[in-house]
Amino acid sequence: MTPEEPRRGGLDGRAVLLVAGLADLAVSTVGSAVGTVRGLLRRSDGGELTADAGDELVARGRLVMERYAAVPPAHLEILARHSLARKAAGGV
Repeated sequence: MTPEEPRRGGLDGRAVLLVAGLADLAVSTVGSAVGTVRGLLRRSDGGELTADAGDELVARGRLVMERYAAVPPAHLEILARHSLARKAAGGV
């Protein structure tokens, strides 16, 4: 199949090729994931590996919560603190 053939087929031909490409990508990704899982199951330190993965997920979850759930201080509160610090330092 030459690069010009999808153009001749119009949008239908291009859509078919796109779906075929996506299906091939999905199959290769699933195959790679299955191979990785098989390799992990063969390891003798599977329990430790699972515990480490759980700790890693908890740490990542904590970082996400700190990043998105923390409420930043109010803008006027920050300005008031700066003003008080200047007055305490003898400035205006």
